[in-house]
Amino acid sequence: MEDTFVSGTPTVAQTMAYYLEAVALSRSANTARTYRQGLQAFRRSLHGAGFDAATVEASRVSEDWIAAFARDLKRRSPATERLYLTAASGWYEYLAAEQLAEVNLARVHLLIRQRARRPGQRLPQFPRTAIEDVLSHSNEGPPPADPLVRLRHLRDRAFLMTLADTGLRVHEACRLQRGDIDWDEAQAVLIGKGNRQAVVRFSKRSLGALREYLKARASLDGASGRALSALPVFARHDRGAGRKVLPITTTTGRTIVHEAVAAALGQEAVGTITPHSFRHYFVTTVLRGSGGNLKLAQELARHRNIAVTQRYAHLSDDELDRGYHEVFDSGDEG
Repeated sequence: MEDTFVSGTPTVAQTMAYYLEAVALSRSANTARTYRQGLQAFRRSLHGAGFDAATVEASRVSEDWIAAFARDLKRRSPATERLYLTAASGWYEYLAAEQLAEVNLARVHLLIRQRARRPGQRLPQFPRTAIEDVLSHSNEGPPPADPLVRLRHLRDRAFLMTLADTGLRVHEACRLQRGDIDWDEAQAVLIGKGNRQAVVRFSKRSLGALREYLKARASLDGASGRALSALPVFARHDRGAGRKVLPITTTTGRTIVHEAVAAALGQEAVGTITPHSFRHYFVTTVLRGSGGNLKLAQELARHRNIAVTQRYAHLSDDELDRGYHEVFDSGDEG
């Protein structure tokens, strides 16, 4: 049944729809989808408490609704609980800002703090040596003789090297254009997470892999009729693309990683390494090579908060490992 006005005032459901429209205009598609799911769960919570969001006037809003919602969310993970409560509290703030209801926002936030669980801080886990095996395997043997298969091979190897040695997120690598790369300075300027401009550095091996791939692609790029600077760094090489130079999607980027993992480690290892695992690998490699320089790792990984970088520090402390074994394992065996 469609939501209707009651006595000329908007209903709870209608104000939620207005709020979600505002979120969709100002936030990412993923955030908008999460908020929509959160408010759908909020509506179910209200229905369980005897309130029909489609008919109850928004002016009758109660701060206690958020407390009941927090209780209902205990069946979900702590992370989902926090996201959904954030969506619901944003709706309360919307009501107050638009003067659609009298809301005690301080009490709303207090109730959330009192009742919401805090998700545990998980340390990033990834198989570092397995990633190095994948990278080594991509360099083994001569490229295939078939031109199209050879292009895919060279592209995939360059893609893996780029993820490992630049810290690029998978969507950033897929959107990379040839004009973004300054080959003399071995870096690229791009718009990263949060629409922030950032400089990304390239290693010699990643640039070498990129050069070999783009050299093999020269005739295709030259026949595209477009400026080289506007062409994608990583292009599709399939029947659907034909002779067009089209960028790969994030789905293709994940497929490249999955296929490389299967080839190097076996089908049973697929899923243990994702494109984001290469970003973990990058941060940890920087920490290991710099003696634990957190500031350097933060800047190169483009972490806004150094606390995020600190989560990786435990993975790079080789000196602690050596010190431990010197203390406990250096004596004669009994």
